Order: sequence, then structure tokens, then C-alpha cells
Amino acid sequence: MIEFGVSSKFAKLYRKRPMKLILASASPRRGDILESAGIPFERRATEIDESPLPGESPESCVIRLAEEKAWEAARGVAGDAIVVGADTTVVVDGEMLAKPANEQEARQMLRSLS
Repeated sequence: MIEFGVSSKFAKLYRKRPMKLILASASPRRGDILESAGIPFERRATEIDESPLPGESPESCVIRLAEEKAWEAARGVAGDAIVVGADTTVVVDGEMLAKPANEQEARQMLRSLS
């Protein structure tokens, strides 16, 4: 799993020079991270196809999706802003697990993780 948090160095810099921060994510956890750092933000969830490209590695996929989400969220932003895009994937035995389509698939995924 690849995921990044908010560094304390960034939080201090942000407090000295406030700028609009846009979070390109619907994830409640990512919003919690920013809130716990005391950073105000605007949430702009995006609708992009999150399917991996043929032959794409998990690392490349996560980076590409985070970038696509950030670019999509940045459309129409007026003035200076920092746009944060993020993505997370779970890999089991070299295979990326997609979001489960239903409860049965979710249970199967949880069994494979344990």
C-alpha cells in the first residue's frame, strides 16, 4: 500500500503563507489527516476511471490516478491554490485489488488479506 501523510514541515509552511488547499478526494480519512494538522481545505471529489492500464504496475497506477485526480480537481480553480491528489491500492500476491462490487466480493477480499 502506498500512501502519504501531511508532514509537519508542510503544515508550518502553510501557516506562514496560507493558500487555498484543494483535496481531490472523497476519502474521509484524507480529510481527517488535514483537519488534524489544522489545515483548512476545500474538498473536490473527482469522477475518473480508476482502472489500471494494461501492464501497469501498482506503483505507476497509484501515481497516475493521483495525478489525474489532482488535474481534474484543479480545473476552474481561480487564483493560487495547492491541489492534492491521492490514491491507494491494495496488492496481494502481485495483484491489485479493485473496489469490491458487492458484499460477497468484499468478504472474499478480506479473506485473502487475512
